[in-house]
Amino acid sequence: MMGTLAASLAGKKIRTSEDLYHADVQGDIENVNGILKITTIRVKYYLKVKVDQKEAAREAFSSYITQCPAAQSVTGCIKLEDELNLEELA
Repeated sequence: MMGTLAASLAGKKIRTSEDLYHADVQGDIENVNGILKITTIRVKYYLKVKVDQKEAAREAFSSYITQCPAAQSVTGCIKLEDELNLEELA
């Protein structure tokens, strides 16, 4: 998912080097009818951008999930929650 978003951001000329872009990922594993199952994956993206890139970053974030092979592979089986936190570059 992170790679697909990075590719979408790159298409909008937004850099995603390690000092500008990272994600925190958490998941829930629950007992479902006696079987341990991943039920939710939460991804919080952190991206530093120039002020004039904020809207383009939001636009990329709003549509990347439909192009993401990993996300599309688990959609309907695992609940996906994602969030984009933008920080302005100095």
